[in-house]
Amino acid sequence: MFGLLFFILFTPGVSEFICSSSDLEMSYTFCDSTAHAFMFNLTPCSMTNKPVWKAALTWIPRSDIHFLKIVFNVWYDGAKAFLWKELLCSGADDEYSVCGTLKGETLDSAFDIKGSKITFPKGNYSIVLQGFSDDSENNMLICLNFTMIVK
Repeated sequence: MFGLLFFILFTPGVSEFICSSSDLEMSYTFCDSTAHAFMFNLTPCSMTNKPVWKAALTWIPRSDIHFLKIVFNVWYDGAKAFLWKELLCSGADDEYSVCGTLKGETLDSAFDIKGSKITFPKGNYSIVLQGFSDDSENNMLICLNFTMIVK
């Protein structure tokens, strides 16, 4: 089953569907109450054979992206399971296409997520992805709360 492709002006507080299959359901909401121009797509919608997921992201950021620190917090069945922080853009010799995107520009990016490195037991996952424009994690550019149910 293929994920849905959509581009929306996000309505705050409303859960947006990513995909559903016999072994996986995914959706997300934004953590803040501000509308976002955002699209996220994931295929295949499956946990079978430890897939390599193809992800596509379209986003119009509300500020310039010269510095970008990403923080992932993962909870599994209500318990904190994983924390990962990564500096994607520092302003010098940046390798990611998101770096240098200006406020109001459309960011289109496609990338792989390699499921083979991660084992996801059946259960409910809450994944909070935060993007910050500073190293102190005070100035948030974006915050998404993904819900993932592995059946």
